[in-house]
Amino acid sequence: MTEHETGDAAWGETTTPPIAFASGPWRLELRDDELADVSYDGRIVLRSIRGVARDQDWGTLPPVVTGVSSLHNSLRVDVALGDLSAQLTVEALGDELDVRWTCHVHTAFLRNRLGLVALHPPTLAGEALEITHPEGDTEASAFPVEISAHQPAFDISALGWDHDGLAVHLEFTGDVFEMEDQRNWTDASFKTYSTPLELPFPVEVAAGSVVEQGIRISARSLRPAITAPADDRIELVDAGRAVPSIGTSASTGSTTGRPTADFLLVELPVSTPVWPEVLDRAVAEAGELPLDVRIVGASADRIGDVIDAIAPLNVIRVGVFSADTHVSEPELWHALGDGLASRGLGIITVGGTRAHFTELNRTLHRLPGDIAEHTFSVTPEMHATGREQLVESIAMQRLVAENAGRLTEGPVHVGPVTLRARFNAVATTPTPDALVTDLSAGYGAAVNPDATDPRHSAPAILAWTVASAAALSVDGVASITWFEASGPRSASLDWLTTLAGAPLLEALDAPAGLWAIGARSGDTATVLVANLRPVAATVTVAALGAEQLVELEPYAAARIALG
Repeated sequence: MTEHETGDAAWGETTTPPIAFASGPWRLELRDDELADVSYDGRIVLRSIRGVARDQDWGTLPPVVTGVSSLHNSLRVDVALGDLSAQLTVEALGDELDVRWTCHVHTAFLRNRLGLVALHPPTLAGEALEITHPEGDTEASAFPVEISAHQPAFDISALGWDHDGLAVHLEFTGDVFEMEDQRNWTDASFKTYSTPLELPFPVEVAAGSVVEQGIRISARSLRPAITAPADDRIELVDAGRAVPSIGTSASTGSTTGRPTADFLLVELPVSTPVWPEVLDRAVAEAGELPLDVRIVGASADRIGDVIDAIAPLNVIRVGVFSADTHVSEPELWHALGDGLASRGLGIITVGGTRAHFTELNRTLHRLPGDIAEHTFSVTPEMHATGREQLVESIAMQRLVAENAGRLTEGPVHVGPVTLRARFNAVATTPTPDALVTDLSAGYGAAVNPDATDPRHSAPAILAWTVASAAALSVDGVASITWFEASGPRSASLDWLTTLAGAPLLEALDAPAGLWAIGARSGDTATVLVANLRPVAATVTVAALGAEQLVELEPYAAARIALG
């Protein structure tokens, strides 16, 4: 099988094989409608360029490629985007690559964004950046090292930087562009996009409109490319802390299961009449496991009722979050604290956000200062759903966990970690989970469109989960919650729960695409190792003075004992 076919088999899907394009020093892959891994002289310049249509809820209109044509130095891709159609063209002109996007609006479209986006690799963090503004003046800046809560660059007509022996320059036409740090959402990129967010949205684009934008990329070599020799060896060392506690979320579908975890997390939608039933279901599903209760509501009115309901239960943590902003707003937080204190309950409280790290990063300054333990969720599929996105998100999970630890200076509870988002955190219209009146069809993620990724049942999900655990088990992380206990949004956590609470063995510098996490018991170690490469790997795993050669198929994981 080809690498692509192997990936399809591992992830349980059938996807369109990429099309390679090469002209002179330029190389890229066409992955559906995306120009991916744009490189010059063997070095990555951009991770991606694509044209996107985002609706009034920031939903991305799914692209359907209707035609591809290629000449020796040019490529054209025809794409249908709902009732819109677009042409993406690429032309290589020596040391320049000219990308053009033309979109035809056939029926009126209410858009938040309509145009080109360019993704810069995260390896640019810390590099000097020259920004040219539409008026022609320039600004000296840099790609941020710490994850930037807000846009690191505004009012862009051109960008320039040096990296990996290349000098790169981008010119943008057709709109004013700005940049955001997509590492906030565990995307492995900085994104430069059209139409500044400070402008009003949504905006209706009239039928018959034509949107045209372009990006011209120029590059030149400052030195020859350097290829480092590969050394597939993973050495695990004693981290001086324990493996985080392992949790899973209550099943939101119409049936429940019996979880294998240290605790069960349940989100109570107290703005709906079903929250007591949701709690009862979670209690039954948890069995002897303790609950981590997250109250989600628009006001403080029902917090006292929830506290009374959970008072006799085995609850290890309780948090509260606004159903509108998805963060622990001061009014809600203080109502929770006062309610617990007045009843003499010493349950640990957790605050922050039930949404992405983005919301924690952007709102921490205004959240109550007495939040001692913080939380945020993780999903790699906020902006894209390809398996490259899943794989590349793992390193970004480590980055957001490390950033969260530095920002909060206290225990961090990561999760739920899900493949797709449980809800739309940026929706401007009511989402289905807010309208549930009975549990016959489930609640939460079970009734939200696009919240269920069929790859949960694929063989590769084990390797992805092991890699996620290795990435997230950084200093300051006290617990990690993955997926749901049963149903189409579940996955096995058996291997991880056997490590939870034991002395952590961590790999400080694993080779690209390989991840490992271990736990020590006396003079022996149990190590989980994952291969997220599209090819088989032979890796030497070492810990506690012993080592073992491990053969791993593509997107596979293994459990070994050492010592």
